[in-house]
Amino acid sequence: MSSFAPASKRVRSEETFKWDEGSEYFPDVSKIQYQPNAPLDDVLVFRHYNPKEVVMGRTMEEWLRFSVCFWHTFRGTGADPFGFPTLIRPWDDGTDSLENAERRLRAAFEFFTKLGIKYWAFHDRDIAPMGEDLTETNTNLDKMVDLALELQNKTGVSLL
Repeated sequence: MSSFAPASKRVRSEETFKWDEGSEYFPDVSKIQYQPNAPLDDVLVFRHYNPKEVVMGRTMEEWLRFSVCFWHTFRGTGADPFGFPTLIRPWDDGTDSLENAERRLRAAFEFFTKLGIKYWAFHDRDIAPMGEDLTETNTNLDKMVDLALELQNKTGVSLL
């Protein structure tokens, strides 16, 4: 794996690391709203993007099909080829376990919905951990695809 998402054996202690299926991963972030007159220090707003505003016969939402790339946003570590990771994600225990992959995907879909986007993208295998053999690797991918489909159906966010 590259320096951008290195495999790790690091595991956080149970006292500081507790997430379950119902956990909110971004509790201090509400759904991002269009607020053109928001104060300058309010950085979690859309000042110019109004998804319902009609421009040349179509809404901004129709013109601008934003998506979030899972790899860059939820798998990359903030490292460059010469540096160390700089991003700390509290839900990510740093392992390549299936449980950690499930938390990452749940956190991602919460983020997607708070941004109000309708699309996401991922690279070929970045949603599922590799297994000890091909059978386990494929099983992990099948489980993560099932979870992705469940979250897509629940949120309305689909693949770009």
